[in-house]
Amino acid sequence: MARVQLKNIVKRWGSSTAVERLSLDIADGEFLVLLGPSGCGKTTTMRMVAGLEDPSEGEVWIGERCVNTLEPKDRDVAMVFQSYGLYPNMTVAENIGFPLKIRGLPASEIGPAVQKAAQQVELTDYLQRRPKELSGGQRQRVALARAIVRRPAVFLMDEPLSNLDAQLRVSMRAYLKHLHHSLSVTTIYVTHDQVEAMTLADRVVVMSRARIQQVGTPREIYDRPANLFVAGFVGAPPMNLLRGRLQGGVFEAPGVRVAGFALPDHADAVLGIRPEDLAVLPALGNAPAAIEGEVFALELTGDATYLTLQCGDAKVTAKGGKAQQARIGERAGFSLDIARCHLFDAHSQARLGARAP
Repeated sequence: MARVQLKNIVKRWGSSTAVERLSLDIADGEFLVLLGPSGCGKTTTMRMVAGLEDPSEGEVWIGERCVNTLEPKDRDVAMVFQSYGLYPNMTVAENIGFPLKIRGLPASEIGPAVQKAAQQVELTDYLQRRPKELSGGQRQRVALARAIVRRPAVFLMDEPLSNLDAQLRVSMRAYLKHLHHSLSVTTIYVTHDQVEAMTLADRVVVMSRARIQQVGTPREIYDRPANLFVAGFVGAPPMNLLRGRLQGGVFEAPGVRVAGFALPDHADAVLGIRPEDLAVLPALGNAPAAIEGEVFALELTGDATYLTLQCGDAKVTAKGGKAQQARIGERAGFSLDIARCHLFDAHSQARLGARAP
């Protein structure tokens, strides 16, 4: 196990910048997730930790060593990739033990190490099978065991679940969470899937356009997004973002009027509110509607119903009960708790002050 520090890391290819002035301090045993869309720099950042890319500027520290000049094999890291990278001509046991074999360890040491790693990923009954005889989830667990068997200081995982179907991704997320709890090895995990980030991470680093947008616990990222990008990227379905005007403590936009903000006037503001923080009114006129419009869609997901209203040019979605009913085209309204609202500057995209009390 080891602490990992990235100090003012920059990565450029010619005139193109992949990572711009990135600094992170990753605690020993922490599970840190780099989250962002394709091309944001998250995989490049991880590859610089691994030694597969050299930083144009800055330093990478693993433990007490600056590893900029060290080869990947000398950094004491193990990687798990999106592709399983298993040798098809080898058994599961041979695949798991291969990193130890190429290090020259005797068979008397490799055998017990393979057994222990296989037990940790629940593959002891599959050691004599070949990769083609395994499911996708089992192959990914072989890849994990091959990384575990080395007992590295740091795990680096590059979108390891993206090749799995939805049901397997859910079970593997729980598996990875439990495995990290058991091993307590410093882990850097790269993904574009915000559900993976929220469920796995001790801390999340949200990235966009080569820069860090926000660093925090999953709860901090979700409950208090630093800017419009984070607000719109984290959450499924995403946060409702409504552009309007804040004057005299009242935010107004087509079909929207929310009073009680203790913030200065702002001519071009964006109100953010998550679907689960909106309540569907049973009937207009019985209670004040902060948001009002025509029903655009009604989507039953099993345990909940998502009701979407058309408010001017914007669409606003609320999460209601599974028995929620509405007809497309009829008028409906939502109420809200102002303490759950977020306000942003439409131009700088930064968060405006604190939430109203």
